[in-house]
Amino acid sequence: MQIPKVENMISSNGNTVANQFIIRLNSIGTFFQSYNSIIAGKTPEGIVLDKYYWNYSKTTGKYRNIFLGETKKETEQKIKSGEYILTDLNGGK
Repeated sequence: MQIPKVENMISSNGNTVANQFIIRLNSIGTFFQSYNSIIAGKTPEGIVLDKYYWNYSKTTGKYRNIFLGETKKETEQKIKSGEYILTDLNGGK
């Protein structure tokens, strides 16, 4: 059985950030969750982004950029090129 490890994201000041989480599932990947929605994942197959929530709000975007280590513009270019995959990470929410 695989037990997920969940931790709050850490701000640039070193404080935990409410409602922004990193979820680690060793065999599946590492995911970023904002509030109740999975936003992005780093999987063995590559980066996946939720097709609806990946760019939901300014706050979500800020922490998505930290999770991916890039700007929104870089993320958009990788989506356009097909390097990043948009999919439903939240079961049709």
